[in-house]
Amino acid sequence: MNAHRQPLASLLITAFASLAIHSHACAQAALSRADVIAQLHEAERTGDVLAAGDSGRKLNELTPARYPRPDDATGKSRAQVVAELQVAVRQGDVLAPGDSGLKMNERDTARYPAAPGAGLTRDQVKAETRAAIRTGDVLAPGDSSLKLNELTPRRYAETGWRTRVVQR
Repeated sequence: MNAHRQPLASLLITAFASLAIHSHACAQAALSRADVIAQLHEAERTGDVLAAGDSGRKLNELTPARYPRPDDATGKSRAQVVAELQVAVRQGDVLAPGDSGLKMNERDTARYPAAPGAGLTRDQVKAETRAAIRTGDVLAPGDSSLKLNELTPRRYAETGWRTRVVQR
């Protein structure tokens, strides 16, 4: 149907479609009046309402001292946090000074020991690389960010004869 030839029909279809979507969205938000009032009182108590003016900030952001702080979700004691920090500093798992964004153990690898069990042997890495090349599980050249088996799936399909030839 061409909207230019029958504008009234096109307008009615659009109106009914938007009405159906709107009624579906409104049907999901079935809160009672008491629930809404309780939510409003809770938001006013915690300062979780927009402040007057054009700042776009909430009252608890403008004056945090006037409102209760939200409960800490972690529930850790000060001693636990200090112990975790000491372990992180010892392992170099803290940000290095400067703008590099690297951790201390990434910047100065000789100073911090490698994590136990981290990494593969050279032979394991070679085997994984060969398997990835064989199955096309490597990035294709160019800017597509697709793997070879996604770009040309028929080439890397398990047909049997290709697998036998590659395994020799």
